[in-house]
Amino acid sequence: MIDTTMLLTVVIGLMIAGFAGYLFYLQRKNQREEQQDKKGSVQLRLQAYERLTLLTDRIALPNVISRLGNPEVSASEMQFLLSKHIKDEFDYNISQQIYVSPEVWNAIRNLKEHNLSIIHQVGSTVPSMAPASMLNRAILEYLMKDSKSNLHEIVSEALGYEAKKLL
Repeated sequence: MIDTTMLLTVVIGLMIAGFAGYLFYLQRKNQREEQQDKKGSVQLRLQAYERLTLLTDRIALPNVISRLGNPEVSASEMQFLLSKHIKDEFDYNISQQIYVSPEVWNAIRNLKEHNLSIIHQVGSTVPSMAPASMLNRAILEYLMKDSKSNLHEIVSEALGYEAKKLL
């Protein structure tokens, strides 16, 4: 006959082993899910860096001027169009800030504010009814003289540096 104590010990041992196996299975499953979530998070962050790099390029003053160059409008209208375009581009991408470091987001915000400041500063020196080309030329000349005018390149480099850290 089988000893009930021994049978009970074997059954309890099998239950403990089964429970331990089940816990191990759950742990491995959770690790796989976390790895997949992490990969998804990295992918979202990389996409944000891509979008913000594009934003940086799109709000660089020479690029904005070349896209919006309209000889039929006045300098004051062009000043408005340039400012509106930069603000709209920035607002369109504002949600990307949750995926990047505060330092990089501040750099992008500073780029936007710096460009708006240049537009208004140079715009105040050009007669409002002058042709838009006069304002555009004055902004481009200012950028060539100002050593800080390559801010968009510095921001792009910072974005690239942080994105590479994710890889």
